Amino acid sequence: QVQLVESGGGLVQAGGSLRLSCAASGSIFRIARMGWYRQAPGKQRELVALITSGGVTNYADSVKGRFTISRDNAKNTVYLQMNSLKPEDTAVYYCNAFTVSGQYWGQGTQVTVSS
Repeated sequence: QVQLVESGGGLVQAGGSLRLSCAASGSIFRIARMGWYRQAPGKQRELVALITSGGVTNYADSVKGRFTISRDNAKNTVYLQMNSLKPEDTAVYYCNAFTVSGQYWGQGTQVTVSS
């Protein structure tokens, strides 16, 4: 089992920045990669960014150049630095951990970008 706790969401004006954090606990040695997904009202959940255990990253085209995913292995924490935020970035952001035995989700954190 892996437990994920997100923090860092909030309300920000367009052009502003936020940093999301996701602290993992439990069977963290089983985690192959971690990522951030988001779900806006009336839309499907979509991948935002992911990072493998080896540090390889991947981003959705819509956030490339604006968002950065990183990890602190000593703290078992993954971060999502979000810059130049746009109103269309408004969504609930979920942390995800993928293991060979399944995947786990955090409870989600709301990000709202006002125009």
